[in-house]
Amino acid sequence: MTRISSEELIDTLVVSDNNIPRNTSGIDNSSEEFRWMTPSLTQAFRRRWWMAGTAVVENLGFSAVLLGWGSLLIMLKGQGFYSHLCTENRTEVANVTGEVHKHEPISCVEQEEMLNLGFTIGSFLLSAATLPLGILMDRYGPRPLRLTGSACFALSCAMMSVSAYQPEVLSALIFLALSLNGFGGICLTFTSLTLPNMFGSLSSTVMSLMIGSYASSAVTFPGVKRNNFSSCNLRKKMRSRDDSQKHILEEKNDQLKSSSELTDAAPNAAASVPFRRSVFSPIFLWSLITMGMTQLRLIFYMGAMNKLLEFLVTHGDPHPSEELEDLAEEKVGFYSSIFGTLQLLCLVTCPLIGYIMDWKMKECEEESPTKEGQSSSASKPKRDRKIQKLTNAMRAFSFTNLLLVLFGIFSLVDNLPLQILTFILHTVVRGFIHSCCGGLYAAVYPSNHFGTLTGLQSLISALIALLQQPLFIAMLGPLKGDGYWINVGLLIFSLAGFLLPGYLFYHCRNLLHQKATQNKAALETQTLNHADANCSNGHASQEA
Repeated sequence: MTRISSEELIDTLVVSDNNIPRNTSGIDNSSEEFRWMTPSLTQAFRRRWWMAGTAVVENLGFSAVLLGWGSLLIMLKGQGFYSHLCTENRTEVANVTGEVHKHEPISCVEQEEMLNLGFTIGSFLLSAATLPLGILMDRYGPRPLRLTGSACFALSCAMMSVSAYQPEVLSALIFLALSLNGFGGICLTFTSLTLPNMFGSLSSTVMSLMIGSYASSAVTFPGVKRNNFSSCNLRKKMRSRDDSQKHILEEKNDQLKSSSELTDAAPNAAASVPFRRSVFSPIFLWSLITMGMTQLRLIFYMGAMNKLLEFLVTHGDPHPSEELEDLAEEKVGFYSSIFGTLQLLCLVTCPLIGYIMDWKMKECEEESPTKEGQSSSASKPKRDRKIQKLTNAMRAFSFTNLLLVLFGIFSLVDNLPLQILTFILHTVVRGFIHSCCGGLYAAVYPSNHFGTLTGLQSLISALIALLQQPLFIAMLGPLKGDGYWINVGLLIFSLAGFLLPGYLFYHCRNLLHQKATQNKAALETQTLNHADANCSNGHASQEA
């Protein structure tokens, strides 16, 4: 994530292109054809906005679609996945009507727990896979990982389509399908994070666009559910996404190969810092607490949202009337559709946090050394780049944690229309928090540590987010569907998110004090040198 000027990058690309061996013998036409198909480094840099735009579109369609779990859950229950576990409900229906209507969806606590377990596993892989992906991408580049992710995503859609034919027998396939969906989605997102390196001072803004499109992809399943799906329609939707996934990424793979080569060709000015020092630094340790807490808060709400909305309608009535059950089903379906549609806000609002992370960066000193012949007054920096980066990260994390606390407060209010505001806050925080973390790591740590640190943080956050499954079981069991006290505990836990910006404020104060001390010492040294020079000139004139 080293920032370099556009002129330096163009010079590097021209030198790299000139060093590519040319085929002048005319014998090996295949290599010439392959080199013609793959864009050169200079061409890739000139097409960087096109590459960024296509990456945003692909992330919207194929990355984190699993996060639209509320709508997917309704479809899976409508298809009858794990409905065979609802023996009590099936018996009651048979006793009342004299026959079992297989076309009617049957729901029970056991079914909810099994399907939520599938979501837990898929969302875990969606975050935890970033650590091995970071290591593999540093070794092999983004192209093979993107191909692997595309294949996994296509296979997951095919498995969902196949399992929908006989859900009574093939319900277990949903676990593997959701796992492949989560792994394939994070492969697509993670490999697109190499593109912001080509945008200089706008890298944080471009990265926020990538993360925003990743978060907004949760709108996919709500769109499928809204399209008046039936059993046949669900299978067709999964097959169509399988086919589109196979074709839309062909051109992108060549572009990402050039993007990886472009990043490797850029000069790396990062100092050699031991990885252990980065891992055990206070900033990284505090970020683990903030990200783990936020991930648990957001993932639990996504997994339990339908049950929380249902409780707001039935108010925990153990034996609701048929009219109340129909009303609860209608309200849950309506509000889950609103929640899915609002996921597009991630793409709209994420550039805001990127703008905060890039605030006044153009007024800072350049990281490259001053060229000879330039006057010191012309190159005198107005702001220290590292201090400005940390200050921007402190403001971004503070703003994001404030929104998270507001989200926790509104989720406690027993008012169904007010939950739309809760949806908005949840969506905005989910997009902001990853952009803040990525910008912080890029500002503080060497570029060769960025991928591994990001993967390690995602893995630890995913492990913490696994607690949402026992919390969900506790809400359905002892708490009888009432998530109030769980939300209260998570609200108190979310206050720990302010510890990281508090430490960043303390760290910035120390850096400012050190800089002032260094400037004062440099000024004193310059004054002494000037005085010594005057004394030497005076003695020389007297001897003459």
